[in-house]
Amino acid sequence: MATFELRSLVKSYGKTNVIHGIDLVIPDGEFVVFVGPSGCGKSTALRMIAGLEEVSGGEILIDGRVVNEVDPKQRNLAMVFQNYAIYPHMTVRQNIAFGLYTSKMSKAEKAKKVEEAGKLLGLTDLLDRRPAALSGGQRQRVAIGRAMVRDPAGFLFDEPLSNLDAQLRAQMRIEIKALHRRLGTTIAYVTHDQVEAMTMADRIVVMKDGYILQAAPPMEIYDNPVDVFTARFIGTPSMNILPASQGDGGLTLAEGKGAVLVGVRPHDLLVGSGIADPGFTVSGTVTEIEPLGPETLVHFTAGGQPIIASAPAHGQIVIGSTITAKAPRGKVHLFDASTEKAIGRS
Repeated sequence: MATFELRSLVKSYGKTNVIHGIDLVIPDGEFVVFVGPSGCGKSTALRMIAGLEEVSGGEILIDGRVVNEVDPKQRNLAMVFQNYAIYPHMTVRQNIAFGLYTSKMSKAEKAKKVEEAGKLLGLTDLLDRRPAALSGGQRQRVAIGRAMVRDPAGFLFDEPLSNLDAQLRAQMRIEIKALHRRLGTTIAYVTHDQVEAMTMADRIVVMKDGYILQAAPPMEIYDNPVDVFTARFIGTPSMNILPASQGDGGLTLAEGKGAVLVGVRPHDLLVGSGIADPGFTVSGTVTEIEPLGPETLVHFTAGGQPIIASAPAHGQIVIGSTITAKAPRGKVHLFDASTEKAIGRS
């Protein structure tokens, strides 16, 4: 296992900086997920840790050793890509064993390692099949198995589930998290999917434009986002961000630019609730309804702003009607309208 450390890490392509002096420590055994939109620098950071991209500035340390100039194969890290990168002409057994190609183990030792990896990943009955006969999730497990047999100090995952359908992604999220729990190996994982980040990570690193905005446990980021971008990016549906004014009567929705920005998650903005002393109240006209089973998401507009709220599953709300939604105190986030940084709760 290994500790990763990024110190003032910079990556430039010519005169263009894509990562701007980021600092991060990933302790031994932690599962850290880098998340952010395309082009934010998350995959570039991962590839620098792996040694696949040169460092333009700063340092990368693995267990206290600076590895900026160390070849990828000398870093004892295993990387799993989104396209699986398994060989179609080889069986599952041969693909997994390929991870031991340069090992000095005996054939018997290699065979044992492959069998152990196959058993751990639920591939025992598939070891003699070729990749064409496997599902996408099974192929991804083969790629993980090939990485596992090397006993790496850490795993690097670069959007490994992006090619899978929704059901397989959900299944593989559980399997990778369970694998981490059994192995205890340090994992750095990149995704643009905030659901993956929330459900898998010990800690999430939110990136934007080559900067780290926040690095914290999933629920800490969900409950206490440091800025508007993070608040909107983490959580489904996205947090409502609305211009407002503060006065003696509390928060009032403002048309145009308000003194503050109010942030309320749709699940906390309740239609027809009996909240006696709400932190925020807003009324508007219903434009769309999304029944989800346990709840109904209600889309409405107020002051020219689109808003999403939550209503009981079997309510009688109709499009075009006027509704009032309330959020309890403590669930209303306040952001500075100019800097978009968090400034408190209401």
